[in-house]
Amino acid sequence: MLLAAPVQYQPQDFLPIIVQFVLAIAFVAFAMTVSHLVGPRRKSVVKDEAFECGIESVGNARTPISVKYFLTAILFVLFDVEVIFMYPWAVNFRALGTTGFYQMLVFLTLLMAGFGYVIKKGVLRWNESA
Repeated sequence: MLLAAPVQYQPQDFLPIIVQFVLAIAFVAFAMTVSHLVGPRRKSVVKDEAFECGIESVGNARTPISVKYFLTAILFVLFDVEVIFMYPWAVNFRALGTTGFYQMLVFLTLLMAGFGYVIKKGVLRWNESA
């Protein structure tokens, strides 16, 4: 079996990426500078007070939070990242052929088995007490 020669990249091949990166950094620097120069500078007791998501920060900051919140967040990230793997597969679907199709079926089977396990354990039930 013959192996294809590796692709040789030239420095000018990376020019669009470098230009986009420089423009993104320049835009962020420009936006921060303009907001600092143009923004209001009036200070008051109300403005200097800590504010969190529309809830007044009163009381102890160490109140217990339900573990279900963290489990749901972790499961969201886990399944979201696994679904991201489906995008490159879909883009290269024809090139991967039947082997790629069967590999994705195995992947989806394992993903759905994990999802079924989570549902069976009742992790996503919010109305019932833990």
